[in-house]
Amino acid sequence: MSDDKAMADEWAAAMEEDAFSKSADADKKTRAPDLDVILDIPVRISMEVGSTAITIRNLLQLNQGSVIELDRLAGEPLDVLVNGTLIAHGEVVVVNDKFGIRMTDVISPSERIKKLR
Repeated sequence: MSDDKAMADEWAAAMEEDAFSKSADADKKTRAPDLDVILDIPVRISMEVGSTAITIRNLLQLNQGSVIELDRLAGEPLDVLVNGTLIAHGEVVVVNDKFGIRMTDVISPSERIKKLR
């Protein structure tokens, strides 16, 4: 866990340094090559409807038609996760007979880093 805290501290320090960098133009020139390296890396986006905890006994008793109560109320925004990290809240939409996500609240990068601590 101390490794996670150290990494979070390093990211927080880097974000603070970035906020105080010279100018936006100089920053773009400096960072553009670095960002190009990671822009094509695939990430997994998922939406979490809710969760619950049950015993293994109850898990083994589940069958077709079983209903599991989740910890989220109907109509509440759902969690949008990127590689398991919460980045936003959103709502389900249907576009061309496929499900989609309409972002209603995107969490700032600095808030995401604070949650790592």
